[in-house]
Amino acid sequence: MQLPEYAIEAKGLVKTYAATKTTPQMHALRGIDLAIPRGSIFGLLGPNGAGKSTFINILAGLCRKTSGQVKIWDRDIDERPRDARAAIGVVPQEISADPFFTPRESLEVAAGMYAVPAKERRTMELLNALGLGDKAGAYVRQLSGGMKRRLMVAKAMVHNPPVLILDEPTAGVDVELRKQLWNYVLELNRKGVTIVLTTHYLEEAQELCDQIAIINRGQVVACEPTTTLLRRMDTRQVLVTPEEPMTEAPALAGFETRLLPSGGFSVTYRTGQSTVEQVLAAIRAAGLHIKDISTEDPDLEDVFVSLTYAAAPEAVDI
Repeated sequence: MQLPEYAIEAKGLVKTYAATKTTPQMHALRGIDLAIPRGSIFGLLGPNGAGKSTFINILAGLCRKTSGQVKIWDRDIDERPRDARAAIGVVPQEISADPFFTPRESLEVAAGMYAVPAKERRTMELLNALGLGDKAGAYVRQLSGGMKRRLMVAKAMVHNPPVLILDEPTAGVDVELRKQLWNYVLELNRKGVTIVLTTHYLEEAQELCDQIAIINRGQVVACEPTTTLLRRMDTRQVLVTPEEPMTEAPALAGFETRLLPSGGFSVTYRTGQSTVEQVLAAIRAAGLHIKDISTEDPDLEDVFVSLTYAAAPEAVDI
């Protein structure tokens, strides 16, 4: 069987919540068009209320779309809803696991719900891969928050889906557990699993994702390879350490400056309009003596803020 080009496709996806006596009509998604390449690690970013969770809930069959088309692994969610849902595993933001089950029992129940035959179940394989093998017989209520979150990842993989959706998977997880989780996710991706990630840790998205879509107010405002997205910002910063620490940022004509906690200062300039040499000339003209200097390129947070901060969200992230 030929594999699909896209793991998930959405065309003109709209979700509208009808007005009630106390609330006006809410537009959660306003015509989303997304094509998530098979085998990629795809970042889905946006501020609170942007529509990310609504989009994921539609994919998972927990929310009915108003209009538009969605395919998961080339299976239309209207025409083949069961097959479409079987193609994804979803790790939700909220931890939902029966506290009176053990991790082993939780995975066995989840596998049964997907009709995975007993001889094909990978319960201990998944628990060991996520560092929970020694907790297989403990009650879920005895696990730490980070362990419970990793258990959610294991539950999402019991039916071996080709697409894994991670909705804020590292919230509340310490550094070591986060590293272990990402090592497992990267190994899944190397084996061909498509990963869709939502996170507020933008440095994670920048480091891990091949492609990133940014949603704001229910619309896609950017969807590009990560390297291309980062090039959207045409600003750079020069970080200056003067011979003597400063108590206020100097005024440099044509440049924005900011005092740093170290007593140094930063100078922001547009790469299409100025050069580092012009920045240095302005510093020298101000009579300042430089001890050290470095440059800093914009990161994903800069791009994210530039695309989303100006618009107050009207959508409801449900």
